[in-house]
Amino acid sequence: MSDVSLARDSWLDSPEHALWRRNQGQQLLDFAKAAKQADGFGSLDATGKLTGTQPAGTMNTARMVHSFALAHLQGIPGSAPMVDHGLAALLGPLRDATHGGWYAAANGQGDARKQAYLHAFVALAASSAAVAGRPGASALLEMATAVIEQHFWSAEEGALLESYNRDWTDLERYRGGNSNMHGVEAFLALADVLGDTRWLERALSISEKVIHQHAMAANDLPVEHFDAQWQPLPDYNRDRPDDGFRPFGQTPGHGFEWARLLLHLEAARERAGLSSPAWLLADARRLFAAAAQLGWNADGAPGIVYTLDWEQAPVVRERLHWPLAEAASSAAALLRRTGESQYEQWYRTFWDFIDQHLIDRQYGSWHHELDADNRPAGSIWPGKPDLYHAYQATLLPGLPLAPSLASALRR
Repeated sequence: MSDVSLARDSWLDSPEHALWRRNQGQQLLDFAKAAKQADGFGSLDATGKLTGTQPAGTMNTARMVHSFALAHLQGIPGSAPMVDHGLAALLGPLRDATHGGWYAAANGQGDARKQAYLHAFVALAASSAAVAGRPGASALLEMATAVIEQHFWSAEEGALLESYNRDWTDLERYRGGNSNMHGVEAFLALADVLGDTRWLERALSISEKVIHQHAMAANDLPVEHFDAQWQPLPDYNRDRPDDGFRPFGQTPGHGFEWARLLLHLEAARERAGLSSPAWLLADARRLFAAAAQLGWNADGAPGIVYTLDWEQAPVVRERLHWPLAEAASSAAALLRRTGESQYEQWYRTFWDFIDQHLIDRQYGSWHHELDADNRPAGSIWPGKPDLYHAYQATLLPGLPLAPSLASALRR
C-alpha cells in the first residue's frame, strides 16, 4: 500500500478546513461536559441539559471516556478530569463486581443483559485512556480484554457472540453485525495498545464473515442480523423497523462505517508486517458506493436515510447524525487511500450537509436526528447524548489510516 498524492486543493490538506474541524471538535466537547453525573455520564436533551434522574449508561460513559481521552492527547485542558470520572464509573457502579463484565446502566438498572456491543466500547475506552496515561485505565483494560476473551470471542465462529444474562449462563442465539463491527474497531485499538497482532487476525476474521461473505452478496451493504449459525435473518424486527440498534433491513450508515474500518484494518496489518487480502480495499469501495448510491437522496431529499428494505426502498426516512459523521470519515479514508476525486467530492458534500442541517448553532452540538424533511426530530435518538461519532469525524480526516486514533494522536 503506497502513499498517494492528493489534489492541491484537497480539503484534507487545507489548514483552514483543519481549523474548522478543530473548532467543531472543541464545541462538541464543551457541550458534552454537561453529561457528567455522579455515576458516570448521562444523556443530554436537545438544549444540553441532563434528562431527568436516569442512571448513567455504560455506552454513554465509555464513549465519553474514549472521546475525552482523545481530547486529552490533543492537549485540550479540562479533558483529563472527564476521563478520570468516567473511568471511576466503569470501575465502579457500571461494573458487575459479582459476576464480572458491565451492566447497561449503573448498578444493573434496566436491561440486565451483558452485551458485546457495550463491552467493545468499554475496551475501546480503556485502550484510549491507557494511551492517555490515565490512572485506572490499565486495570480497566485488563478486565475488559479478559471478559472479551472469556465470554464474547468465539474462536470457533471467528466472531463475537452477542449477549448473556447477568451470570453468563444464558447466551443469546442471535448474532449481530453491529456489535461485531464495533468489535473490529475495538480490536484495532487493542492491537496497538497491547502490541498483540492476534487482535488484527480476529478483526480480519470478523470482517471476512460479516462483510466479504455476507454483505457482498446482499446489495453490497452490511447484513445486520444473523442466527446462531450465521444465517441472515432478513425479517428480523420487521415489526419494529426504527429500533435504535437492531432496525429491520439494511443500514447505509453502517456501509460507510464498515468501509472505513476495512481501510484501517488494511493499514494496521501493513504497519504490523502482516499481509492483507485485496478484498479489504475492494470491499471498502463497494460498501461506500452502495451506501452513497442507495442511502443518499434515497427519497428525493438530501441526507442519508436510516434504513432500506431488501429491494433498496427507504423504510425509516429519518436522518440520524451518525451516518453523516461516518460518511464524511469514510470518504476521507478512501480519499487518503486512493487519491480519487470522487471521494473528495463526497467528502465535501457530506460536510456541507452537516454544516447546513446538523450543526445546532442555537444550543450547541449536532442535532442527532432529522425528519424526512430535514427538520430536527427525536423519535429514534431523542436529545443529544452522543459525542463519539461527531467528535471522531472532526479528527479522522487529519490522521493516517493507522495506527488507531489514540495511538495516532499520541504520535
